[in-house]
Amino acid sequence: MNVLLVEDDPVSRRIFERNLAQLGHRVVQASDGAEAWSILQSDPIRIVVSDWMMPRMDGLELCRRLRERTGTSYTYFILLTAREGDENYHEAMAAGVDDFLTKPLDREELEIRLNVADRILGFATQVRQLKSLLPICMYCHKIRDDHDYWQQIEAYIYEHTGTDFSHSICPQCFESVAKPELEAARQRQAATSGAENRS
Repeated sequence: MNVLLVEDDPVSRRIFERNLAQLGHRVVQASDGAEAWSILQSDPIRIVVSDWMMPRMDGLELCRRLRERTGTSYTYFILLTAREGDENYHEAMAAGVDDFLTKPLDREELEIRLNVADRILGFATQVRQLKSLLPICMYCHKIRDDHDYWQQIEAYIYEHTGTDFSHSICPQCFESVAKPELEAARQRQAATSGAENRS
């Protein structure tokens, strides 16, 4: 995976860079949030590991700017911090931070966090694909998959996301479809009962 590492301390940045590279990731480095923001304008890196306290632009401001962007793929944001206290975590979560890593670096913890990030980004990509234009039959509403196979929309979404469906009727369809069908069935039953009574 491509990882943007944002850290103003050169020693810490080197330690993180070496560990990320050993875990098999391509690392792009920035010395503060302003430099990172400039990099992200041209390189759509989807994982950011950023220090909290930095000159020019800190980690929270960088995260806020990322969350304000529209029309781009989701970026997973891991905040490096030595700060403690629930209020600090609440502030970071409100800014849009996805996860936290405490200093000094624990390589195993870093690997776990990046595995979670990869899984979450995979789900985000699936959802984005599902929200884009899908080939759907205008009559039966089946969806065509990549192998030119037509399947029910429920089966397609379950296959791609694991989501199960419960069926219901929206108010508009109840009035325009279900209610007339119920009324027609009631009239047929009344007519059948009337015919039986006459005979």
